[in-house]
Amino acid sequence: MEKTKEIILMVDDDITNLTVARNNLSDNYQVLTAPSGEKLFVLLERVTPDLILLDIEMPEMNGYEVLEKLKNNVDTSHIPVIFLTSKIDPKSEIQGLNLGAVDYITKPFSRDLLIKRIDLHIELEKQKKELVKHKISLESEIDKKTKTVMELQNAILTTISELVECRDNVTGGHIERTQHYLGLLVDYLFEQGIYTEEIKTWDVELLIMSSQLHDVGKISIRDDILLKPGKLTEEEFEEMKKHTINGVDIIKRVASCTTESAFLHYAEVFAASHHERWNGKGYPLGLKGEEIPLQGRLMALVDVYDALTNDRPYKQAFSHEISVDIIKKERAVLFDPAIVDVFLEHEKKFTPENYYKRVTQNQYDNLESTVQIVSNLVNKQSEGDIDRADRIRKYLEMFLCKLEKNENYKDEILSWDRDIFLLSAQLHDVGKIAVADHILNKAGKLSDEEFEHVRTHADLGMEVVGHIKESIGDGNLMLNAEIMAGSHHEKWDGTGYPLGLKGDEIPLQGRIMSLIDVYDALTTDRPQRKKKTHAEAIEIISDSRGQSFDPNLVDVFFECAKRFNEGE
Repeated sequence: MEKTKEIILMVDDDITNLTVARNNLSDNYQVLTAPSGEKLFVLLERVTPDLILLDIEMPEMNGYEVLEKLKNNVDTSHIPVIFLTSKIDPKSEIQGLNLGAVDYITKPFSRDLLIKRIDLHIELEKQKKELVKHKISLESEIDKKTKTVMELQNAILTTISELVECRDNVTGGHIERTQHYLGLLVDYLFEQGIYTEEIKTWDVELLIMSSQLHDVGKISIRDDILLKPGKLTEEEFEEMKKHTINGVDIIKRVASCTTESAFLHYAEVFAASHHERWNGKGYPLGLKGEEIPLQGRLMALVDVYDALTNDRPYKQAFSHEISVDIIKKERAVLFDPAIVDVFLEHEKKFTPENYYKRVTQNQYDNLESTVQIVSNLVNKQSEGDIDRADRIRKYLEMFLCKLEKNENYKDEILSWDRDIFLLSAQLHDVGKIAVADHILNKAGKLSDEEFEHVRTHADLGMEVVGHIKESIGDGNLMLNAEIMAGSHHEKWDGTGYPLGLKGDEIPLQGRIMSLIDVYDALTTDRPQRKKKTHAEAIEIISDSRGQSFDPNLVDVFFECAKRFNEGE
């Protein structure tokens, strides 16, 4: 196969020079020419050369100005530029090289020398690209391996810590909550310049991950002590205290079995020192003040806070306020006073409510990104209408505001999470993703067979939403989406699909979406027809009151629909 020639672009205001260059170089390269800097940039919009030969002395925009502009543009900065000029003074040559030219050749030039120099710089550019490509590939491989190791480490830690939680029989989520509180505390200490020199030496991500093993030694404590609902005897408490030393032993045994043991160093410190006390009356070593490792002092506070604010076999959960009061009283007794001060300054961020709000927000963020990707894909596939989701959301929001004030509907509407409902609505037509494009976008009337195929999107929609529910791990977030996907084509008179539900058998979510969906379809261009005006759409919906649509809902709909086409 014939080798593709490299593209050389020569810029010179002298037509004779351009002709000579083309004649000399055409056997070796694909030569393009531009009579000025301005023409060069027009040409660069259509083609990217492998090298530019550039004259210096040109009217309007000289070679130095052209080169500067090339180097300041991310799309052209990588193209090697050789000055090909009659200027022979060293000062001009240095100026060109300083601006980023790779070479400086004076006229008249030797054809063979010019070709050698061009080949050299093209080859150098190729090698540079290969090095960059190799560097990116190497970095990607390192990142992949690092991620794999981190995931493996985290899997080990999580598995072991879950075993401990199962035995400890405490309120679920202790590990996740203490990790969250620990992360907050480390961030706030660093922001306020407290213990920053030591914190700088930590891999904080690894540190927080390793904190999962702080109570791993409890796996060796007898159930009758670990789960005792009342106060422990002195003998039992002495046995319980051994979980710190046992934890260190367990972690050391794990570390001896792997070369990737750096992350276990943090875990060992947490296990050994999170029950030491600032006044020296803790265990297992009775360390005092800053003799206690900083990790242990941090874990001591977050561990106690979580224990206070959650049920335990021996006590009911205390409120956040009471727990904060207890920690305040133990400043410089059980806890490092500097850490307590930072905690007290930010204590509102440590409430269990804030933790659960964060967890819910993470779930919502994951759901939102998933929904938007899927709904954009569906809307683009179906009539290419990428703005549809935004319109549906706007109409629904107005409609829900009205329904919340209506005695017939307000109780059920107010029981829904408004944001989740509006987000879920974007998935009402998700089943269309499995309907063939030529049917979805057919310009004429569908055949009976094609219409039957389209009708399957309601059942398919429920199936797709079911998969999304599984992936986010919270079925409640997707409940409305599933209902809307399956019921927005049911009709009040029972002639709809997929189940032929009638009247109030149709879920309210489906009846609401049915109205909004039809209004939007009527007022938007579709392959089979032009859009209707707002007034025409309202008339069609009015004619279908009590047939396709819930008559009471239609009445409320008319109260707010006049705002739909006012841009409000």
